[in-house]
Amino acid sequence: MQRFPMTGPGLQQLENELRHLKSEERPAIIRAIAEARSHGDLSENAEYHAARERQSFIEGRIAELEEVISSAEVIDIASLSGDSVKFGAFVTLVDEEADREVTYQLVGLHEADIKSGRLSITAPLAKALIGKKTGDTVSVPAPGGDRSYEILTIRFGG
Repeated sequence: MQRFPMTGPGLQQLENELRHLKSEERPAIIRAIAEARSHGDLSENAEYHAARERQSFIEGRIAELEEVISSAEVIDIASLSGDSVKFGAFVTLVDEEADREVTYQLVGLHEADIKSGRLSITAPLAKALIGKKTGDTVSVPAPGGDRSYEILTIRFGG
């Protein structure tokens, strides 16, 4: 079975989503299907078909979350340290072309959220950063041409 590296907070977030889907979304959709069925002819009942589609999505997401959670390998980032970039690190970069700073935490694939500054360890930028040190420059292929980033700081913990 494939193991997925993940931070503790990332695992907690997935467990919360799973709990919500099972305890609130699933019962609500079952009620919606029952309500739509009570309206009669199912072949032309848009509410029924929409509810069944939603149920299919919810059940698929539940199955996906259960699989990811069961194969998560939680890495305690509080115990990590060092001077090179690795999983769990908070890395502050300067985009040399746009001349702006950005900070990312390198996290597992299933907890990534670029808007929140959590960069998947599988992303091209993260792959380029692994093993690098403060002051190093990395080049990452992008649709508009290669982008260069200089590593300003690397820290672990919160």
